[in-house]
Amino acid sequence: MEPIMKLKDAASKHHNVFNDINREELIAHSIKNHEVIVCESGALATWSRPESTGRSPKDTVIVKRGCSEKNIDWTSPNNLPIDEKVFDMVMDDAINMIMQKPNMYITNRVIGADSDYALPVTTITCSAVHSVFVDNMFRPIPEDISKSIFYNKDFYLICLPYDKLDKKKYDGLLRRMPDGTSSDMIVAMDFDRRCGVIVGSAYMGSMKKMLFTVMNYYLPLEGILPLHCSANEGINGDSALLLGLSGTGKTTLSADPKRALLGDDEHGWNDNGIANFENGCFAKMIDINPKKEPDIYDAVMHKAEPTKHGSILENAMVYPNGTVDYYDNRLTENSRASYPLTFLKNIKKSSCSGHPTTILFLTADAYGVLPPVSVLNKEQAMLWFLMGYTSKLAGTETGIVEPQATFSRFFGAPFMPFNPNVYSGLLGEKMEKYNTQVYLINTGWTGGGYGVGKRFDLNYTRKMVDAALNGSLISNDYIIDDIFHLNIPKHVEDVPDEILVPINTWQDKNAYHEAAKKLADKFAASFKKSYGTQNISTEISKYCPGM
Repeated sequence: MEPIMKLKDAASKHHNVFNDINREELIAHSIKNHEVIVCESGALATWSRPESTGRSPKDTVIVKRGCSEKNIDWTSPNNLPIDEKVFDMVMDDAINMIMQKPNMYITNRVIGADSDYALPVTTITCSAVHSVFVDNMFRPIPEDISKSIFYNKDFYLICLPYDKLDKKKYDGLLRRMPDGTSSDMIVAMDFDRRCGVIVGSAYMGSMKKMLFTVMNYYLPLEGILPLHCSANEGINGDSALLLGLSGTGKTTLSADPKRALLGDDEHGWNDNGIANFENGCFAKMIDINPKKEPDIYDAVMHKAEPTKHGSILENAMVYPNGTVDYYDNRLTENSRASYPLTFLKNIKKSSCSGHPTTILFLTADAYGVLPPVSVLNKEQAMLWFLMGYTSKLAGTETGIVEPQATFSRFFGAPFMPFNPNVYSGLLGEKMEKYNTQVYLINTGWTGGGYGVGKRFDLNYTRKMVDAALNGSLISNDYIIDDIFHLNIPKHVEDVPDEILVPINTWQDKNAYHEAAKKLADKFAASFKKSYGTQNISTEISKYCPGM
């Protein structure tokens, strides 16, 4: 029997199924089942075991079979294969586990605000709070779902967050742990048979990111570009996308009071324009400052009756009286909050907009050698999209004593399974077709690298973003950066001209050239390692620094 048929059969035979019960009931169940405690605000707080305070990339696998095999870049360290027989064993075990549980919760939702490609998703779990998370993050089924290219092609997910696999049974079949035993956790996807299974990962983001990965596989097959980005819309209906890794300022810069937020993390770009995949946000809460990020803070900490609230705090420090200390990182640096988009003030309710006029690639260059703003042509944009560059800082991880260049393809490498030229090709096609301009914004260091220079003034960065959005940076009057192959505007209104060209801000010009060469060499090495066998066009590769 195929996995989906097994899941349907299990749902029909379980003795206590709660199928699409309303939000208030789900919240009440999570409280009654002692899966959460209620914070003083009315939000729900929950915790997971230490191994589940974040994603588990080494346990996240894709079934290698059938039609999908040729489409996936198996050279990427993020695309880990699993045999279909092992997947079926795990699926059978997960079904047996859930049949022994007192409750089964089923939620039917979609991924995607655009009904033309909304993906129906059925989530089956024994955890009421995980179903609340699904209700926060996945979208209600639209009335016109029949127009979707995925109509009657539902994806099924079964999630057993607190159970573990039998290490002995899976010895030699799943990854080995440091102690020599098999892993007892799995996050597995079968694109061909349209189903996934999670066992042992209580981190709620595992569900969200699995479905993001699924969309990132299915959509390119339909000519739709999936993007790991935030999106907002101006008062004239012009949309903009912001792509960037952690620490680049994506959250800060996308929260623009003059622009309505479509979403903060996952979007698709088709012939209609831009659409958010999600119904909510999954924000990092460590050290959150209510003065700097009041909307996010209020979305979680506003006062409401628990069954009317439904924001979920995951792995934050909550005291017995329900107060929260977001500055306490003893549990994890990755404390998170899930809440519906409607808990934010400045949003566009449809989560859809037209074709983006502007795309911003955000990087935080700790070497201090990239310009604060650059205008990218199509091929340059495709190159920087492939590279997804930012820096890890000295002192942020054990053993890091100087800035470390980090490359994450498409600014979301763990979730982009398709062959890379497909994503970059789609970006180039859509830029050309819809006259979209891409800019590189460096929110990192100037006047020297980390520890010597200083971070770019946020007020200046906002001025550069405003100039990109209003189109005033487009001209034929650029300074060409020969090391990084970038076009630097000679002037940005209300920004000092001297900070636009990095070498001008360094006292020691030789030190600048040494740092620039070091970073350029890292670009070249990363490109050759990741794309040396991928047949990337020379029209794109020639823009890679160090090449």
